[in-house]
Amino acid sequence: MFRSLLFVPGNSARFIEKARTLTADVVCLDLEDSVPANEKDAARASIAGAPGKGQEFRSPVYVRTNSFESGLVPADLRAVLQKGIDGVVIPKVNDAGEAAEIIRIITGLEKERGLGRIAVMPSIETARGVVNAYSIAGADERVNALVFGVFDFLHDMRMDYDEHDATGYAYARAKIPVDARAAGVHAIDAIWQKVDDAYGLVKDATIAKSLGYSGKSIIHPGQIEPVHKVFLPSKAEIEWAKKVVAALGEAMEKGSGRGAVRLEGRMIDAVHYKQAKAILNASES
Repeated sequence: MFRSLLFVPGNSARFIEKARTLTADVVCLDLEDSVPANEKDAARASIAGAPGKGQEFRSPVYVRTNSFESGLVPADLRAVLQKGIDGVVIPKVNDAGEAAEIIRIITGLEKERGLGRIAVMPSIETARGVVNAYSIAGADERVNALVFGVFDFLHDMRMDYDEHDATGYAYARAKIPVDARAAGVHAIDAIWQKVDDAYGLVKDATIAKSLGYSGKSIIHPGQIEPVHKVFLPSKAEIEWAKKVVAALGEAMEKGSGRGAVRLEGRMIDAVHYKQAKAILNASES
């Protein structure tokens, strides 16, 4: 599920340890905006040690790299990609070519290190990214969601943010989930900055859901529960989950049968089974 994408500063060992116990749908250890330039290497080392240190994370673990234009992505990926990392969030993706180049690096590291397939979430945060969102979403089968980054988008457009007036970013915010859906992937909305404003968060998340987003980016553990309540599984998601469990249940629960099968034209495996069980559990809560 993608109701919540929780960003955790990669240079804070305390926050990373806390994140192990949280129930966000995805925990994303950050190498970009929350990490100063002089702490990038320390953050890479901290994230590299996270999967095998202490208790396991309760949620899938992603890493947000630096942007393609920064030139730091190859070093980021070489430092952190290992078993225990489920996916990568790529910020400020401008076009499908940038996504494809980063995915090429990821694919090479998967083969070199014997890793499973790493999921990819491109983040749309520029005017070029908004224009090219559909092709970015379809750049590779491992792309599972687009993320909207409103503040960098507004900076790129030379506009100010006004929490009471979304006119400036309304088009971009509405276009991204349409492009994502057309490409067969999810869309995750931007953060709500005011961590003590639960009412504003719920209102903003409700708007995002009405636009077709599957969930919201968040920056504080206290935002998990309100966001999850807004993004309860839809009827279509519940029906899909039931089909996945029916198709893979015996293999996953008893270790018998095939570990991957075709369902409605797509291959599904243990990752999809885990997601389906989470959807059904959420629908019953």
